[in-house]
Amino acid sequence: MRLEERFSVASLEQMQRRLRESGRAFELSFGNLELLSNSRLALMASEYARDQGVFHDFHRRIFDAYFRACEDIGNMEVLLHIADQCGLMQNELQAALLDLRYMPRLEQALREGEQYGVTGTPTFIINDTYKVVGAQPFEVFRNALHKISEGHVE
Repeated sequence: MRLEERFSVASLEQMQRRLRESGRAFELSFGNLELLSNSRLALMASEYARDQGVFHDFHRRIFDAYFRACEDIGNMEVLLHIADQCGLMQNELQAALLDLRYMPRLEQALREGEQYGVTGTPTFIINDTYKVVGAQPFEVFRNALHKISEGHVE
């Protein structure tokens, strides 16, 4: 789905600007995002990569493909190309995606998220009790950790 089908032009421009500004602080650059990918295949592929011991490399490449190169990470060919870059067997990954082998893990993660009241991404659960929702400044995390260390949980 194209982002402009879901958001107004003004909202898109603001989101793109905030994304770029946030990224600069971490020396991350972002492309001109136009697609809202269905991430289910990418999530299942990430679980396959986890089982093969290359989750972090795969995850970084998925991030780069979507946010920097503006590729559709819901596309099987894109995922297979990324898998190849990580040294994964494309045919094995494709079989795992087609037979929905990792769907039970995703469903379990969804259930866990519902138990914690996750309503958006990213959501960070700290110490099983404190929740930080959305892309927040570092100070929000610092405050959360400080409250937890003092025994104050909201």
